Amino acid sequence: MATKNELIEMLATSSPDAIENLRQHAYQIMKDHVGELVYYRGIIELSNICTLNCHYCGIRRSNTAAQRYELDDEQVIEAAIWCAKQGYGSIVIQSGERRNHAFTARITRLVLEIKRKSISEKLPNGLGITLSLGEQSPATYRQWFNAGAHRYLLRIESTNQALFAALHPPAQQLDQRLQALHDLRDEGYQVGTGVMIGLPGQTLEMLADDILFFRDSDIDMIGMGPFIPHAQTPMSTEALGNTLRSKEERLQLALNMIAATRIACPDINIASTTALQAIVPDGREQGLTYGANVTMPNLTPAEVRKDYTLYDGKPCLDESKTECRTCLLRRIQSTGRQVGFDQWGDSLHFAHRTKTQPPH
Repeated sequence: MATKNELIEMLATSSPDAIENLRQHAYQIMKDHVGELVYYRGIIELSNICTLNCHYCGIRRSNTAAQRYELDDEQVIEAAIWCAKQGYGSIVIQSGERRNHAFTARITRLVLEIKRKSISEKLPNGLGITLSLGEQSPATYRQWFNAGAHRYLLRIESTNQALFAALHPPAQQLDQRLQALHDLRDEGYQVGTGVMIGLPGQTLEMLADDILFFRDSDIDMIGMGPFIPHAQTPMSTEALGNTLRSKEERLQLALNMIAATRIACPDINIASTTALQAIVPDGREQGLTYGANVTMPNLTPAEVRKDYTLYDGKPCLDESKTECRTCLLRRIQSTGRQVGFDQWGDSLHFAHRTKTQPPH
């Protein structure tokens, strides 16, 4: 079991030979514990309307320059069923955070309908559904779980109290986020979280503590990537000045973080995120070679995809979902790996900690 000092050493890795040794070690652990298949999570960005005001996020409530949108039910269901027909196996419904009854009831309706329409010979239990819709009440989590969602991603961004406070207004508290993760676990979800990597003021010790939190909290899946500023936020590149690490440093630190997390948490699911590709064109492929086993092709209609920009430089804004499918498959195959088509690709860690068999 990796110690904090060992994790810090992994995160600090910088020489080419040491980086390659770390990468190979993490990849072998992934291969031994979860296999080499890459699982798709077709992501549907439902809406960029958000009630929160996180300092780093391009769809924050106070960003009056953002062009707000909301997909209708038909668009969401069409994207989900297209996903099922392509063999993706799973989707993610993501949105700016809202907690009103109309929104939560709509999510319940969408999950029920997607489940009903996606049941087939290849997917006898329908699509696997992950939600990423922020902090909600236990009752709302229960309602969505009972409708058919079984995974939930709620990124914590940082487990360090001071750094969390620097990223959020005072009304948003780390304790609330931690409680929400506990609530999700209590309701039976596969629980996902993650952090931003390369934040101003963030130390390697903080990142090592984040990894220990993932491990000690029995987190089932991780979605994390390099911090990329958004020009229309208080944490823009201009505002941060020389406190921001270079893109190259943030990329390598993010890759080291994937590797160190895989070594510390061998049987969890780890996503190779789009933010990696925003820094370098082959960023997602690199993430897969460092131990990630999940990636998320975008299903959001191209005409609004540019409006769901949490950070600047988001790639693939003009691709149709068909173009994205072809491109991503080619990228994955370039790493020597294959896609686990028509499978949910559930977290083996969840199966181990609950002593259940994953359905797909």
